[in-house]
Amino acid sequence: MSRSEQLFAAAQVHIPGGVNSPVRAFQSVGGSPIFFKRGEGAYLYDEDDQRYIDYVGSWGPMILGHAYQPVIEAVKASLDMGLGFGAPTEVETLLADKVCEIMPSIEMLRMVNSGTEATMSAIRLARGYTGRDKIVKFEGCYHGHSDSLLVKAGSGALTLGVPNSPGVPASLAEHTITLDYNNIDLVAETFAKIGNQIACIIVEPVAGNMNCILPAAGFLQGLRDICDQYDSVLIFDEVMTGFRVALGGAQAEFGIKPDLTTLGKIIGGGLPVGAFGGKKEIMQHIAPLGPVYQAGTLSGNPLSMHAGLAMLTALSEKPEIYQQLGAKSKFLTQGLEAVAYAAGVDLTSTFIGGMFGIFFTDQTSVTCFSQATSCDTERFARFYRGMLQEGIYLAPSAYETGFMSVATSQTNIEETITAAAKVFKTL
Repeated sequence: MSRSEQLFAAAQVHIPGGVNSPVRAFQSVGGSPIFFKRGEGAYLYDEDDQRYIDYVGSWGPMILGHAYQPVIEAVKASLDMGLGFGAPTEVETLLADKVCEIMPSIEMLRMVNSGTEATMSAIRLARGYTGRDKIVKFEGCYHGHSDSLLVKAGSGALTLGVPNSPGVPASLAEHTITLDYNNIDLVAETFAKIGNQIACIIVEPVAGNMNCILPAAGFLQGLRDICDQYDSVLIFDEVMTGFRVALGGAQAEFGIKPDLTTLGKIIGGGLPVGAFGGKKEIMQHIAPLGPVYQAGTLSGNPLSMHAGLAMLTALSEKPEIYQQLGAKSKFLTQGLEAVAYAAGVDLTSTFIGGMFGIFFTDQTSVTCFSQATSCDTERFARFYRGMLQEGIYLAPSAYETGFMSVATSQTNIEETITAAAKVFKTL
């Protein structure tokens, strides 16, 4: 029995399912989760000292590789001054200034502790600002596990949502309308009927939780136009895409300015963090300036703030890395498609900047949730286990995006494609 298997057995005694986030349990791919003890550059090392080329990157923030020294040194320096104070520190302002400098749509910013907190707070703010209750989200986009967002689509375009998790009140879910991602006509139809009741649209500008799905031409601009027409708030959930697909996030890549933006992961350099921000006139409705309440004892923790400032400073000094990340992602996905084709395996892929996705399907493209869920997840699970044996660590779900890092070398990518060619022959 491996050390990871031993640790997983021990973890299940006092931790539900043995994990502290469900996807880590490997239930969708089979087998036992890998327990890691350290990371360095493009690699992770498990408890048995097995080395893996990592394409998860702690789900996004390790864009510069694991144990990136300027971030590590910033944390160490902060650590010597204390773990946290529950009071203002200068570095909170410095990080907020840096985010607003890089993302001009953000004029004011509030730090929180997670992406879930960020999206939950942004929606509350949008409701308080507009005086409306209903929100629009898109099927397959994940915005954290707050009650308003764990809602699946109803039976039709104007059917209000229903809970997709026990514990979410039906009365709350009724305020959430779930539509098809990339279907701007459906959004327009919905707003034509009840637009004056809708507080906001929240969207992943690049969907990263039904694998990696890019917005169709005109979709994001259409959302911007509709929100302008009906005085609704447009929220870009850039927890995953922020500082990953481009320095200024997806909003910079596609040239669309949202009213509010939610951030996470990378702005803490890998430590727990989240933030939401946007137009000053909206953000001034947050307490203590306004009546919309939001608070957090550990918000703006100095360890996370110093790590995030070091990370964003490094990224802003090297904007050319995003073109490099895109070239690496393109080389990987095209290589995977080529060896899959040679093995007679149906596969299509997507990429943008440092994000990429692979889909086991004979469809030429995947643009929405229904197409993503029709892909061959059993084949993905077999592929996943095979790649793990070859020392390649991918996200343990067919519905999660992959992440490329600056530390990932051309040799690493070629090794990954070679491993995939071997595994494809067994599928």
